[in-house]
Amino acid sequence: MTSRHTDILRAEISALHAYHVPPATGFLKLDAMENPYDLPADLQAELGRRLASAAINRYPDPQGGGIKAGLQTAMGIPAGFDVLLGNGSDEIIQLLAMLVMKPGATLLSVEPSFVMYNMIATFCGLEYVGVPLNPADFSLDLAATLAAIDKHQPALVFLAYPNNPTGNAFDAAAIEAIIEAAPGIVVVDEAYHAFAEDSFFSRLARYPNLLVMRTLSKLGLAGLRLGFIAGAPGWITELDKLRLPYNINVLTQVATEFALEHVDILNDQAATLKVEREKLLQTLNDLPGVTAFASQANFILARVPDAPRIFNALKEKKILIKNLHGGPKVLDNCLRFTVGRPEDNAVVLAALKEICS
Repeated sequence: MTSRHTDILRAEISALHAYHVPPATGFLKLDAMENPYDLPADLQAELGRRLASAAINRYPDPQGGGIKAGLQTAMGIPAGFDVLLGNGSDEIIQLLAMLVMKPGATLLSVEPSFVMYNMIATFCGLEYVGVPLNPADFSLDLAATLAAIDKHQPALVFLAYPNNPTGNAFDAAAIEAIIEAAPGIVVVDEAYHAFAEDSFFSRLARYPNLLVMRTLSKLGLAGLRLGFIAGAPGWITELDKLRLPYNINVLTQVATEFALEHVDILNDQAATLKVEREKLLQTLNDLPGVTAFASQANFILARVPDAPRIFNALKEKKILIKNLHGGPKVLDNCLRFTVGRPEDNAVVLAALKEICS
């Protein structure tokens, strides 16, 4: 690229690195919070028949009406609130940022949290403010967050509930205080809703500036890239103006409608993973020098004596997890373990015991 070409690029974009996904072929893949279970064989066969008859020669339903109806039932979205579908939550985050991207507008979140809040703020030319979590337990620092809201008057606030990468669900009363103080939109990101104990759906009627976002990726449909956001019709109408036409393809619509008809199977898998999560948490905490943090997601954050060494040692054993060391200071020597099947977790724990000894 010539200097003439670089002159036309935005400096803040040139300074970024593309989102990196490490190759995982041949690895036990426990780095991306995916559901490790397949659909039962009979449902796979039926899904195959449905997909075979999909009208791939035609454009998809532009609004994804069949999916929306299925989501209303399967997810318990309160009556009177509209839904917008996205190609994963990432697209919805970007639509929200575009919605408020006036000169000088601010997007606020906490740190550490989902990296795409910060990245998409940069893409859209928004100021980004990240309020540090309490370092001891990764809880919300409510006083600092309210002070930041008062100072920066953010147009958009994102709070992951539970939070990624820490796994904890913030105090609900603290989130309510933030919603009440925020001058703009507050998005509660419930990507890990299937593994958590609470939801803000029930609070939509109370707070007109609240939107609740979810994805089906963690529930077991990561390959479909289907996210959605629910809220007052006025907000959804404005977001829909920014959504690109036909953003949810025919195959995703057919497969998602089918999966939502059998959401009980996915919920049962999530329940199994919650049981395995507690077993994994206990065993990690029994390892010498390891501190694992309680989680309401399908992963566990753990602080270890030497995260880079342990990460590389696991990688040599063809086990892929997430190394968070080198990011925010509060995550020094932290690793993130996706909860797998019992046999997957046993492999990881056996390797860890050998490495830590």
